[in-house]
Amino acid sequence: MSRLACRARRAARALAVLPAIVLAACAGPPAQVERPSGPPQRIVSLDYCADQYVLRFAERGAIAALSPDAAKPFSYMRAQARGLPTARPRAADIAALRPDLVVRSYGGGADVVPFLADLGIPVVQIGFPQTLAEVRAEVVRLADALGAPEEGRRVAAAMDRRLAALPPPAAGRAPAALYMTPGGVTSGEGTLVHEVLRAAGLANFQDRPGWNALPLERLAYQRPDVIAAAFYDGATGQTDRWSAARHPVVRAQLAERPVVALEGAWTSCGGWFLVDAIEALARARTGVSEGATR
Repeated sequence: MSRLACRARRAARALAVLPAIVLAACAGPPAQVERPSGPPQRIVSLDYCADQYVLRFAERGAIAALSPDAAKPFSYMRAQARGLPTARPRAADIAALRPDLVVRSYGGGADVVPFLADLGIPVVQIGFPQTLAEVRAEVVRLADALGAPEEGRRVAAAMDRRLAALPPPAAGRAPAALYMTPGGVTSGEGTLVHEVLRAAGLANFQDRPGWNALPLERLAYQRPDVIAAAFYDGATGQTDRWSAARHPVVRAQLAERPVVALEGAWTSCGGWFLVDAIEALARARTGVSEGATR
């Protein structure tokens, strides 16, 4: 894993803006799902990506603990997390809660799964989807593991309906969007954010695959049609003073180009809530000239 990807992961937790795919780059492969017999009664979630699924599909009374980030601004289900207990994703703390199911994306690190297996505690490992179809499949799979298969199918069907209802793209070149975070990172082909832009009918201004720093040199002579800013407090909120997002070239783009303010919680993990970001981007796309020059 590249040094930049690791920096992006730290920025995601500190700044609450990077999508789950950054976290995926620093995590191990999904483990085998071990389902308890009957609906789980004592569920422990180890990270805020897992929190979203547990809060959405598990019975509230069955949640023994969420991660310490469950109520943070980058947690989509933060309102539902209020009042529920939290626990650090450390082996001893988890074992003390006597869970009958642990749900994780990256929480606890790679060693926590075999440790819990030795204790006979089943673990549901959330995958790291690369496409919207894979996100949909994860919704159905996790809902089933948490004892709510019908609700999972309803959520997946709602995703389908909302995506089908997006305004169709006009003829001609699709407007180019630049995804931007306060950490000065953007996203190219091969990431879930890239798929989000495409689903909204936008082209990705970033022409390098994966996660990279904002292309400052290119931005000096080329312009995106729209900026997708995953910032919480407006286009320049919560930006580190050393971030490329504070560079004069970038600030000029933010002042001159249409900006779509995306809630960090919409793209912080791969879940059904990505559709919120897609809808916001699709609405902005309809207001941008299809023939605009970059």
